Amino acid sequence: MIFVEMETVKLSEIVLKWFPEMMPFFNQSELNFRIVLRDGLRILEEEDALEIIQYSICEQQNQALLH
Repeated sequence: MIFVEMETVKLSEIVLKWFPEMMPFFNQSELNFRIVLRDGLRILEEEDALEIIQYSICEQQNQALLH
């Protein structure tokens, strides 16, 4: 049996851990965006973190366009 550790984090946690210098470029809504990580935050790598940040920005922009 394989155990998968699911963890929900805010985008702000990911940004603070790998790219804290980017914090001023996000608004509060973006920073509060919730992300489910299949294997948890502790094993997330920098490249994956950047990909998640990029995807989250795109999702926020798409939602803004729809409203």
